[in-house]
Amino acid sequence: MKGKNIFQEKETHKYDDIIHLPHHVSTKHPQMALLDRAAQFSPFAALTGHEDSIRETARRTEAFLELDEDKKEQLNEKMHVLQEYFSEKPEIMVTYFVPDEKKAGGAYVTHRGRIRKIDTYLRRLLFEDGTEVHMQYIFEMDGEIFGDTE
Repeated sequence: MKGKNIFQEKETHKYDDIIHLPHHVSTKHPQMALLDRAAQFSPFAALTGHEDSIRETARRTEAFLELDEDKKEQLNEKMHVLQEYFSEKPEIMVTYFVPDEKKAGGAYVTHRGRIRKIDTYLRRLLFEDGTEVHMQYIFEMDGEIFGDTE
């Protein structure tokens, strides 16, 4: 039968001599607040803005399509019809190009609404809802007032 060895020494560790000493508090430096101490260990973003840059690069844009002479003539006829019926505040649908502010290209957008003003000086259409469409970017115009201008 095995017995317990009464001469067995107590197990020792490297820091046994200091582990039970009281925590040191400096007389020269004030203690840091717990919130500030926790902030030391918060995640660090070494590449600030990198994610945004990657997202911007991946964002797709469309190229501006140059219109052929037939299409330009067709749009010109529709613009004359629009000016003729302007006093009736017609509702039209315009597909136009919106250039991207950050990179080459842009997007084609379709807007439906009633025309408030045709600004021939700045070459733009103003809708009642405040939408502004530059004539140079118009790709298509549709509406009841155009009938068979195609």
